[in-house]
Amino acid sequence: MTVIGSKTRRFVRKLRLPLVAALVGVFDMPAQAQRIENAIANFAALDKVTAAVKQLPIELNKTGEFRTLKITPRVCYTSDPREPPKTSTFVEVDEIMFDGKAKRIFSGWMFAESPGLNPLVHPVFDVWLTGCSQPQRAPSAKGTTPDAKAPPSADTPPPRRRPPR
Repeated sequence: MTVIGSKTRRFVRKLRLPLVAALVGVFDMPAQAQRIENAIANFAALDKVTAAVKQLPIELNKTGEFRTLKITPRVCYTSDPREPPKTSTFVEVDEIMFDGKAKRIFSGWMFAESPGLNPLVHPVFDVWLTGCSQPQRAPSAKGTTPDAKAPPSADTPPPRRRPPR
């Protein structure tokens, strides 16, 4: 059995209220920030030989070109404007070789706030995410889920149910 001195007990009693308040503050935060899906991923591309920089707004699942690179963003997410900025995209980059064949040189996530975290590594070109545009949905209000369906209107018939098997 461990013996605790009176000074230690007083110290623990003094810390109890601030500790409880801190834990309530931590658990009161939302579990996950809402992400906003966007229709366009904005990239910047640099040709290291000519020092030419070009802004490339590319629609999702469409391919944009910069010199011999073909850039295809698959998704582009931004955080709620009330949250710290977080912008990410999943992108695939192919290089057209001399024989005309495409070679995949990058497939992964890029982050606008940290362009050096997962960059395109190429001896001649640099490509990085600068942002996303054209949000597809507005951020939902606090306490609602992003996939929550709107209540049916009086004009729409009730949804059909499948009979149990």
